[in-house]
Amino acid sequence: MATLRPAIAGIGETRLGRIAGRTALQLQAEAARAAIADAGLRFEDIDGVVALPMRTQPSMMPAAAIAHYLGIVPSHLATLDLAGASGVAMVQEAAQALQAGSCRHVLCVSGQNMLSHRSRDDAIRQMAEAGAAHPQFEVPYGPLIPSLYALVAQRHMHEFGTTRAQMAEVAVAMRAHAALNPGAHKREPITVEDVLAAPPVSSPFGVLDCSLVSDGACAAVVTMSDRARDLPRPVVQLLGFGQGLSHTHVGEARNLVETGAVRSGAQAFRASGLRPSDIDVAMLYDCFTITVLVELEDLGFCPKGEGGRFVEGGRIRLGGELPVNTHGGLLSGGHPGLPGGFFHVTEAVRQLRGEAGARQVPDARIALVHGNGGIIGMHATMTMGRADAA
Repeated sequence: MATLRPAIAGIGETRLGRIAGRTALQLQAEAARAAIADAGLRFEDIDGVVALPMRTQPSMMPAAAIAHYLGIVPSHLATLDLAGASGVAMVQEAAQALQAGSCRHVLCVSGQNMLSHRSRDDAIRQMAEAGAAHPQFEVPYGPLIPSLYALVAQRHMHEFGTTRAQMAEVAVAMRAHAALNPGAHKREPITVEDVLAAPPVSSPFGVLDCSLVSDGACAAVVTMSDRARDLPRPVVQLLGFGQGLSHTHVGEARNLVETGAVRSGAQAFRASGLRPSDIDVAMLYDCFTITVLVELEDLGFCPKGEGGRFVEGGRIRLGGELPVNTHGGLLSGGHPGLPGGFFHVTEAVRQLRGEAGARQVPDARIALVHGNGGIIGMHATMTMGRADAA
């Protein structure tokens, strides 16, 4: 008898980029409708909603607001905020609600109009004021989020000899994948030389080492695998979850180059009985190029300090040993703020269904999705698999 597991039955997305004239709620509604239709369900079938805050559209109860807007009458509601780890955390919350019997079909949805709601500079200022820096010990020095992540990059370079060219390879790989994604924000090819020559932001980062500011929304319908088998889309089962916190503010970190991903990854692998060598495709939170190198190390894909060498030679590109962020990630696919990491989830589902088209990883059976919140402090990891791989 097959093991009963939570599963993702439907996914939906808007395109990413500048989407003028749409509110955050309208973007979320578009993605939600697409996900529910993809699952072969109706709005009245949905009895759970998990959402994230809408920072471009004030709402006291975001999950309740989206439920009311869509006409959903839920028996389970939750609004989460683990910053960039929220996409994975939403799916975990939905899975736990289903396993507890609180509901039957959960809509996870998030979206923001980060780019068109205000200027890019205003969006960056808003992110800087969102509490990433410690209000007493860091804010007085005026660091932006890139400044704080640059500390991680500088330390990694100092300890392990990591080079800017190795970090640039991450940006080039993400752009190559985005070029194959019709919904991506940036699709023009770039080279390592382009990344190195880009205007500086905060040493060692240039513009192309930093994620985008975008509009966009995505959604997923989570249910139990026995119900998903009766729905039209291929079943993608949720195999294991983990979370790990290393610090809240970067000044509190005991080790800038070892993160809570060590614990979140170990938990997710232990829960699913998998190892890093079992993963066919990985979706790693890529707010900055250095983040991918640290996550590869802490999740066990390579030893500590070897992330820079691991990404060389096309290893994380399509056709490589471990394709990473086949949709283009936050660096090129798009980054609408809190929802950014949720696009990693929907791309993993697409890969496991075999529906990624030109960017499909052949016979992808097991995927890992990892989210990173704050200044590389909060981590959430999830393993997923095709029904025949679980």
